Amino acid sequence: MNERLKDNYFVFVRILLMLILCVYGIMNMIQTTGVSVWILLLVSFYIGAMTVKEIFDGRGKVYLLLIAILFLCLIIYFGKTTFLMLVFFTVLEAFSLFPKIDFKWYFLPILGAFIESPLGWGTQLVLVAMMVVIYIQHNFVVKDYKKRMQEDVRVEQSLKKDMQRQEYASKEELRKGMLVAQNQILEERANLSQTLHDKLGHNINGSIYQLEGAKLLMDKDPEKSKGMIQAVIDQLRNGMDEIRGILRKERPKKNKLAMLQLYKLCEDCNGRGVEAELSVEGDTALVTDDIWEVILDNAFEAVSNSMKYARCKHIDIKLVVMNKVVRCNITDDGVGCVKMTDGMGISGMRQRVRAVNGSLGFETEAGFTVTMILPIGER
Repeated sequence: MNERLKDNYFVFVRILLMLILCVYGIMNMIQTTGVSVWILLLVSFYIGAMTVKEIFDGRGKVYLLLIAILFLCLIIYFGKTTFLMLVFFTVLEAFSLFPKIDFKWYFLPILGAFIESPLGWGTQLVLVAMMVVIYIQHNFVVKDYKKRMQEDVRVEQSLKKDMQRQEYASKEELRKGMLVAQNQILEERANLSQTLHDKLGHNINGSIYQLEGAKLLMDKDPEKSKGMIQAVIDQLRNGMDEIRGILRKERPKKNKLAMLQLYKLCEDCNGRGVEAELSVEGDTALVTDDIWEVILDNAFEAVSNSMKYARCKHIDIKLVVMNKVVRCNITDDGVGCVKMTDGMGISGMRQRVRAVNGSLGFETEAGFTVTMILPIGER
């Protein structure tokens, strides 16, 4: 059924009902007294006013209904009770123009159904009652249902907008978090460079000067020259110890670097026309460095395979850190595969996961999914 017909079906039902009542009145007059030109003209004007009324809203509809009532009064004057059913129909039409009216008013035409007419009061009562039920059903039951449906649609659209806003906010928060982590790492590297420059540069410069002095004294005073060289050795050894301590202290945390690499992987996919998203749950600081290595290597391998073979449009990387394990899913919406064979890439992924006592699984029906479950507690 056409959508336009679905939305306006009751208009067609009312027009059809009006035409049937008008035709009945005319046919009944033909069988009894005959139909004059005036009756046909008045009925035509009545039908025209009631039909055009549906095009207008508000006052225009009321004015046309009043014009139709005027024609109906003339029709009743000339046609008597032959067109009595049109009176009940018009009363119900008038009630429909006032949506706030109580439904009890719709039962009022039933009282007039006992007026004598060619139909007989029994048949007339049944027909009027049927019209009343039809109007009440549409104006109160169907309209209320449509109103609820529209409200549900508005609520659904509002929820979708909220979900989109939350999704955008989470992505923006993740992006900002990655930028903050990247800035922190850059700052740490800058601090490391400055510290190495200060410590190592001063140490080496001092050692060079002492070695130059030892070179000049080597022939004249060998003992003093040896002492100076030993002092340089001790100074360089202490400098190396300091550098090791600095590197241990200033080295960026593995989880920050790993998250940046995953984020960069998604950006690379987006730059190549495949939408990629990274979602993280839990505390990534609990994941050990060796587990991060496995996650990164296998994630790069899985994404690379999806980009090459899957013909996908979307890739999801989901990382969930729990108490004892971390689960990593890499999913694409590509063509999948009926039968999977272990090539060098898949074999390498299995070996890496097996080396840390983890498990590796694949789903190949709807797209392709790689699932890694890796321990983060003591092994």
